[in-house]
Amino acid sequence: MAGDQNGAEGDVRLPGLDPQAAQAVLSPSRLRAVAATGLLDSAPEEAFDRYSRLASTLLGTPLSFVTVVDDTRSFWKSCIGVESDDPADRQNTVQESFCQYVVASGKPLVVDDAVTDPRTRDNPSVRTMGVAAWAGWPVWSPDGEVLGTFCVVDTAPRAWTSRDEQVLETLSQAVAGEIALRASRDEAYAAAEDLRRVNASLGRLARTLQESLLPPRLPRPPAFDVAARYLPGRGGAQVVGDFYDVFPIGRDRWGAMIGDVCGHGVDAAKTTALARHTIRTAALGEPSPGRVLGVLNDALLARDEDDQEFVSAVYAVLTPLPDGGVGAVVARAGHPSPVVRRAGGGVETVADGGLLLGVLPDVRIAEAALTLAPGDSVVLFTDGFTEQPDRRGTQWGDAALHAAVRAAAPTALATAEAVVAGMLAHAAGDVIRDDAAVLVLGVR
Repeated sequence: MAGDQNGAEGDVRLPGLDPQAAQAVLSPSRLRAVAATGLLDSAPEEAFDRYSRLASTLLGTPLSFVTVVDDTRSFWKSCIGVESDDPADRQNTVQESFCQYVVASGKPLVVDDAVTDPRTRDNPSVRTMGVAAWAGWPVWSPDGEVLGTFCVVDTAPRAWTSRDEQVLETLSQAVAGEIALRASRDEAYAAAEDLRRVNASLGRLARTLQESLLPPRLPRPPAFDVAARYLPGRGGAQVVGDFYDVFPIGRDRWGAMIGDVCGHGVDAAKTTALARHTIRTAALGEPSPGRVLGVLNDALLARDEDDQEFVSAVYAVLTPLPDGGVGAVVARAGHPSPVVRRAGGGVETVADGGLLLGVLPDVRIAEAALTLAPGDSVVLFTDGFTEQPDRRGTQWGDAALHAAVRAAAPTALATAEAVVAGMLAHAAGDVIRDDAAVLVLGVR
C-alpha cells in the first residue's frame, strides 16, 4: 500500500494533497481498517442503500453516498443517484473526492457553495460531477479509524440546516453500526472451528451489540427524570432484540421509544439498529408519532426478502407545558400498552395501538394524547417482563407489573428498579426467557 512506502511517519506524499491530509489518508492503521471491512469493490447492498435513500428523501438531494476511502480512491459502497453496479463507475480518486477533507480532519464537512468555498473551489469534482453543495460526516470503524463518509450532494448551492446535519450525523452512526455488526459477525464465524473460541466470541459479540444498539447513557432533559433497565434473556448468550432511546427533537421537544424485534441473532440485531436509527431520523422532520412509525414500517418492508423480522414499538413525543406539566402524544404498534402512574398513586394504561411493523403496507397507527402533571410518570416496557414465567409456568402479567409501578417510590429510577425486582422475584431463580427492557420518564 502507498501508506507503507515511506520510512518516516509524517514524510508521506500523495500528489494533489497537502502533507497533513496525505498523512491521514495514507495512515497504515486506517488503511488496514478499510481493508478489513471487505467493502472495497463490493456490490451494492440494501443494508447500506436504505440509509442513503433515506437521506436523499429527507434532505431532497439528488445524490447520496456511503464511501470507503483507501490510498488511491473513494469507493462508493452506496451511491443513490448513480445508476451503475459496476465498481469502476462507483468511485473517484482521493484527489477528486470531498471525502479527503473529512478523512484528514476526522470531522464533518458542510459546504453551502462548493464553487466559492476556499476549501473546495479547486476540487475537480465541482466541474466533473457538478457538485454545488456537499455535506458529509465521518464513518468510523469500531477501533476509531475514519473509514470514509456518509454524504449528500446537491447540484445547486444551498444552506444546510441544523436538521439536515442531525439527519446526516444519525445516519452516519447507523452505517458505522452496520459495519461494526459485520465485523462482530465475522469474528464469531471465524472462531467456529473451536467450540471454546466460539462461545467466547459469541459472548463478546452479544456484549458488543448490546453496547452499540442501546444508548450508552440517557440524556437529562430539564423537565424529566429518566431511567432505564435492560435484562438480557437466556443467560445473556443471545444478541439483544429489545431497544429503547430518549433523544431531543429540536429545542423544546423530546422523543422516547421502546421496541422489540421478533427473533435473536445478528439478523435481529441489524433490524434493531435499523428501527432505532430510522425512528430517530424520521422524528427530525415528522411531528406525528404515528407517521414516524409508518416510516419505520416502510423501511422494514423495503428490506431484502431474507430479512423477515417484525418489530413492535412505542414512540412518544413529549413537550413541556407552561404550567410545569408535560404534554405527550403516544403511538403504539403491536407493543404492550405503556403505563401512566399519577402522582397520587393511580395507574392507567394507554390503550390505543396498531399492528406489528414490517407485516403490511400502509399501516394506520392511532395516537393517544396525554397530559402529565408534576409527579406523574410514564412507563414503557417490553413483554419480556410480563411474559416471564415462574417455575410453574405462570406469567408475571400486566396486573403484577402495574402493582409494582404503583408501589414504587415516585422517581424514575425507583420505578424501573421496582419493575425489575418484581419480575426477578416472580422468576425465583429461573432463567430469564427473553430480553426485557423498561424505560421510565417522570415529570420533575
